Amino acid sequence: MSNVKSITLPLTKEKLKDLKCGDRVSLSGVIYTARDAAHKNIVTDLVEGNEPPISLENQIVYYAGPTPPKPGKVIGSCGPTTSSRMDSYSPRLIEKGLTGMIGKGPRSKEVIDAMVEHSAVYFAAIGGAAALIADSVKSAEVVAYDDLGPEAIRKLEVEDYPCIVAIDSEGNNLYELGVEQYKVVD
Repeated sequence: MSNVKSITLPLTKEKLKDLKCGDRVSLSGVIYTARDAAHKNIVTDLVEGNEPPISLENQIVYYAGPTPPKPGKVIGSCGPTTSSRMDSYSPRLIEKGLTGMIGKGPRSKEVIDAMVEHSAVYFAAIGGAAALIADSVKSAEVVAYDDLGPEAIRKLEVEDYPCIVAIDSEGNNLYELGVEQYKVVD
């Protein structure tokens, strides 16, 4: 693919400075899955003064709950879930060093403000391409909250995981800019 920025993880603040709204990106390295229930548990841990089960520093969380793998596969279908479901938890995780999130759909003002203040980016994954995305996953293991089933936190080793910078660390938002770009003026 041309015009794609290849990023080797972890996603340091230095690396994310070069990512701009609308950039096509290919991620390789470790990312973690976490959905609503896992986010609630992480924030509860933080509120209670406990360390979260994974280091958040320079990490990316992918809002996904993968299905079980078919024989011979590393992971099942692994598509993004609606990111706004994590909006009440995300600012706290960003404050603790999270530098990237992957999901689908727009984010709240509070999340975007935290991203700008602490330098983080939000990647949009391709909705409806869960099987294709799963091909980017080279290994997967549950690392926390196994009792949550598909919503457990999984450590994924990905190679050439495709996504788009939907909101960059300066707050430029593809969900707003894209609409403006194609707005019909009477």
